[in-house]
Amino acid sequence: MTKLFAFEKSVGAVVFRKQENEILYLLLCYRSWQWDFPKGHVEKGENEEQTLRREILEETGLAQILILPNFRQSSWYFYQAKNNERKERIEKGRGVNIFKRAVLFCVQTEITKVQIDFENKAFEWLSFEEAYKKVGNADSRRILTKANEAILKNI
Repeated sequence: MTKLFAFEKSVGAVVFRKQENEILYLLLCYRSWQWDFPKGHVEKGENEEQTLRREILEETGLAQILILPNFRQSSWYFYQAKNNERKERIEKGRGVNIFKRAVLFCVQTEITKVQIDFENKAFEWLSFEEAYKKVGNADSRRILTKANEAILKNI
């Protein structure tokens, strides 16, 4: 029997790199065509840092990252699974109405080459202003703003 609701947690990061005197942020274009930060489900037995490192590696190919201390932001949202995700969730007996908590950290990399996985359609390295305009929702814009403030204080 398929569950109607699911409560899930994802972990991810605002990924940035320095290029000369500019800070560039990495955004991914998900299958839904929404631009956002790399993140994904916590797997059984993982802590947040393990999930963070695994998801960034899987979604972007970035293995060399530095986690900024004292930055951890959460957002809550609800969505209904559609298309292939809906089908997959029903097959696995998982809810199709998802209440999700996303925990985001801020990580730095020096790597410019990104290799996206099958879950994503594209990626871009963008300035703060460009990323702010492109990111998909108000909570992500709030977290991006807080990350930008933290980066400017620490660099």
